[in-house]
Amino acid sequence: MTLEQQIINLIGLATRARKIVTGEELVVREVRRQQAKLVILANDASANTAKKVTDKCASFNVDLGVFGNRYDLGHATGKEARVVLAIMDYGFAKKLASLINEYNRG
Repeated sequence: MTLEQQIINLIGLATRARKIVTGEELVVREVRRQQAKLVILANDASANTAKKVTDKCASFNVDLGVFGNRYDLGHATGKEARVVLAIMDYGFAKKLASLINEYNRG
């Protein structure tokens, strides 16, 4: 199984466990409340969205990973296109962060 497929499967598992929040405003709210453990941003996010999410994550010290495009993230969550996801569970966040870092290095 490829690294990309592992990431998509793990996002799907987290979605079924109801440990994911999607949508820019909801993700930013969870980052502000310091409930988000990891934020995943699509490669093709708009410049405004990318800046807003990146700045919020930096100021509230939340990990940020960049992976796939909006359709990859949407497919992984079983929904339409999604630009940004917040992982709410520490276990999922830790594993996804390591996989995304490895994916971006390779």
